[in-house]
Amino acid sequence: MTLRELQYLVALATHRNFRRAAEACLVSQPTLSTQISKLEDELGVLLLERDRRKVMLTAAGHDAVERAQRILREVDEMKEAARHAGTVEAGTLRLGIFPTLGPYLLPYLVPQIRDRYPQLKLLLFEEKSDTLLARLDKGALDAAFLALPVQDDRLVSAFLFREPFLMAVPADHPLAAQGSVTLEDLRAHTLMLLEEGHCLRNQALEVCQLSGAQETTEFRATSLETLRQMVIAGMGATLLPALAVNSTGAQAENIRLLRFKEDEPSREIGLVWRRTSPMGFFFRQIADICRQAMQDEEKLLPA
Repeated sequence: MTLRELQYLVALATHRNFRRAAEACLVSQPTLSTQISKLEDELGVLLLERDRRKVMLTAAGHDAVERAQRILREVDEMKEAARHAGTVEAGTLRLGIFPTLGPYLLPYLVPQIRDRYPQLKLLLFEEKSDTLLARLDKGALDAAFLALPVQDDRLVSAFLFREPFLMAVPADHPLAAQGSVTLEDLRAHTLMLLEEGHCLRNQALEVCQLSGAQETTEFRATSLETLRQMVIAGMGATLLPALAVNSTGAQAENIRLLRFKEDEPSREIGLVWRRTSPMGFFFRQIADICRQAMQDEEKLLPA
């Protein structure tokens, strides 16, 4: 069994077609087909169901693909460790971040990283949390900024900071004159939330469950800026994380941002990477830079 055979198997599982898999692997179709047959002979089991139009994995095939992906990922990590041994700071770092954090954290963090590691090539990917986790698992990302906790024993996380939520309401909203609110105050109100797939939506839903507030069912936003503009337009109330509030500059005339008096809802932000990654020590340094950046810039509202 060779790594090349495993690569061919993973390519077939991805493309479900011998021709496309062969093109992706830069080999001829007969070569790929022969290598897969050799792998099946060695394992003593059929991995694929073949017909003229598509390829389907057998149960044994699904298991073999998962194991092959893990093996190939560990080989890539071995190569990465060797390539960056002693020169991590001059290599490439692929960082992921989710959309309700990226535009507000990165402007403060990236300059700090570049100042500390001027030779580091930083590649940034903004995706929803589920996609970031999938890319981490496949080795397509080195690390990612995510909301904690992340329930996966294969991952390691470093806590960075706690980000409180504020209540954003139109100027004529019944709560606007209070200056601050409690969770109990939310009981009689509805909140506009983000669409499915955003981790902030799940966090806001938890606040709704705690307070007894309801979600507005007529509208779901695709971004925090859309939510903010809807509040400004008088369409309803929402929750905004502190970094997003601070990044918008002067407060618009017809929006009020209210702190919570007690039991302040918040989210915890962390840096997450694979437990098997050889760059763990470097990620902890990046985490320290992030913590310091938040303290120096005072971008979070005080706890």
